[in-house]
Amino acid sequence: MSGNAVAFTIVIVLFAVVTLIGFAAARWRRAEDRLHLNEWGLGGRGFGTFITWFLLGGDLYTAYTFIAVPALVFGVGAVGFFAVPYTIIVFPIVFVFAPRLWSVSRVHSYITPADFVRGRYGSHGLALAVAATGILATMPYIALQLVGIQAVLTVLGVGGDWPLIIAFVVLAGYTWLAGLRAPALIAFIKDTLIYVMIIVAIFYIPAKLGGWSHIFSTAGSHLATTNPKTGKPFGSLTVGPTAVWAYSSLALGSALALFMYPHAVTGVLASRRRNVIRRNMALLPAYSLMLGFVALLGYMALAAPGVPQAVKANGANAQLAVPFLFQKMFPPWFTGIALSAIVIGALVPAAIMSIAAANLFTRNIYKEYFKPDATPAQQTRVAQTVSLVVKLGALLFVLALSKTFSINLQLLGGVWILQTFPAIVIGLYTRWFHRWALVIGWAVAMAYGTIVAYNTPAPGVPGSHFGASTANVPVFNHTVYIALTALVINLVVAIVLTVVFQMMKLPAGTDETAPAHYVADPAGPPRAAVPGPTVAAESAERRRP
Repeated sequence: MSGNAVAFTIVIVLFAVVTLIGFAAARWRRAEDRLHLNEWGLGGRGFGTFITWFLLGGDLYTAYTFIAVPALVFGVGAVGFFAVPYTIIVFPIVFVFAPRLWSVSRVHSYITPADFVRGRYGSHGLALAVAATGILATMPYIALQLVGIQAVLTVLGVGGDWPLIIAFVVLAGYTWLAGLRAPALIAFIKDTLIYVMIIVAIFYIPAKLGGWSHIFSTAGSHLATTNPKTGKPFGSLTVGPTAVWAYSSLALGSALALFMYPHAVTGVLASRRRNVIRRNMALLPAYSLMLGFVALLGYMALAAPGVPQAVKANGANAQLAVPFLFQKMFPPWFTGIALSAIVIGALVPAAIMSIAAANLFTRNIYKEYFKPDATPAQQTRVAQTVSLVVKLGALLFVLALSKTFSINLQLLGGVWILQTFPAIVIGLYTRWFHRWALVIGWAVAMAYGTIVAYNTPAPGVPGSHFGASTANVPVFNHTVYIALTALVINLVVAIVLTVVFQMMKLPAGTDETAPAHYVADPAGPPRAAVPGPTVAAESAERRRP
């Protein structure tokens, strides 16, 4: 049996194990009423510290992370390490605001961030903007998980689309049946495989390549060579002075955006208590340490004999660098385990993302505009169907469109999703912003970010579009993350218009929340999806003209 056959067999076996666990998850923590969005879409809101840690880790650190981050390091060097400080910055920020979002969501049975925005500002339009942005930003993200699987199959020499179609059918099946419980249970296997793969790689591969000194020397020499497309070096082992603004703004903007994604909020709202979230924000940086090691795989791929050549022979697709590295450096049986970690690492976030997008559509579009009296069972059925449609759309993205197109859309996803930050995060602390000002600020920033990203060519490819996530800002004459520039514009517009609308005494909408709701810690499961007697009694304090 050839090396590829051994590795592929192991991938198939581990995929089958994960499939069985996914379907078995329907019986895990069995719900009294499975046809309720609290159960299907949030796992009954009953996950403790241990499960939430694996769920959020499996949710945030995707297969594409383990391919794209080292691929960027492989292609340009140190700039690719922006993902490490970004995942360090994000957890202290989320430690502060996520418990507040959990508390108010638990009191009012909010299932999505758009539910909170709707209740906080009394604005259908703002809630729709948040929901549409979340769905729009999530779709290409799911597609890129399938791109990660496709990269593994390419390296294993498996042709055709049938493996991706099989993976889609299996993923759709257990997500439909078990909802969020399936990825929560599978995340145990996914994260265990990832940690084993990284620990082995960080010791085994350098030993075979002659040590870290040789790796850095070889990688540095390659990055210093001239890129024929740009006439400049490919990159460097350090971030140069001209890249500091791009590097730091990418790290900060990505940190602010990460927990705006619906799948990240879903993992937070599925937690049992406020302290579960805080513990996890303290524990999740362990993944950041792992991500630093993952990024180093890019330098190892540059130094490994045959890997740069294999990548070049396959269309210079840097996303193949890590799978080729594993194939050439590990024995076949462990190559199978390492590549299985990437494949399973795609299934967990893809499931959570499709569930989160389905929750948004069901709660904030279907129930809001098509069937306001939808029962919990009807909402759950719609969410199951939409989850299937979302995954099918992602599959069509991968099969019918180029990988570059999916990557470009995911770039836009980061630009778009950050524009929900003012309504969600700032809204957790103040009701000062006018709802219409937030909608207009969102719209202006969305248009600006999309246009600038469209007009940004890829390095060395004049006339191309969506070529980079950073662009020069003439006012500062620095290259900055497009999403962060758009956020500044968003806030300026929202602040100015809020002052104007308040002077005009335009109606600000009704706030159905109260200060006590943001620090509440209900012990039991949420009750009805409408305010109870205590909430009604406090409504006088919450209402604004």
